[in-house]
Amino acid sequence: MADYKTIRGTATFEYEEKRSRFIATASFADTEEKALAVLNAVRAANRTARHNVYAYVLQNGRTRYSDDGEPAKTIRYPTAGAPAKTAGTPVLETIGHAGVADVIVVVTRDFGGILLGTGGLVRAYTAAASGALQSAELVSMRLVVDCKVRVSYAQFEQAQRIIA
Repeated sequence: MADYKTIRGTATFEYEEKRSRFIATASFADTEEKALAVLNAVRAANRTARHNVYAYVLQNGRTRYSDDGEPAKTIRYPTAGAPAKTAGTPVLETIGHAGVADVIVVVTRDFGGILLGTGGLVRAYTAAASGALQSAELVSMRLVVDCKVRVSYAQFEQAQRIIA
C-alpha cells in the first residue's frame, strides 16, 4: 500500500453565517467504530444542536456521510456540475479535496433563525469542514511490516543494500 496523509488527534473550527453557528470537529479515525465513537461524542456534547452532519473517509476505501435532517434538495456545484446534497456531501468533498484518509469531520449546526438556502448551507458546511481540516496537524502514514531476516555473514552487506 502507498503512503497517505491523515491528521493527528482532533481539531475544531467555528464558523458563523447569518447567526447560525457551525462548529466543525475533525478527528483521526482509522476504523468505522472509532469514527462512530467520535460522532457519538460530538452529539453528546452538543445535545441542543439541531444538526450534526458528518462524513468520514477510511484508508480501506470506506466512506460515509449524513445530512442529519438538513434539506435533501439536490443542487449543482458550479465547478463539478454533479448533483449534491446540502450538507453531508460538501463535507465529504472537503475531505477528498484535502487529500486525507482515516478522518471523520462532524459539523454541528446551531440554527440562528435565518434560513440560509441550499447554496448558503453548502458554503457554510464547506467552510466549517475546511477550517477544521486546515487547523489540524497533517501527518504522513507509511505502512510498514516488521520482519526478521537471518543471513550468513557473507551475505550481510548485500542484504543491507536490498533492505535499504
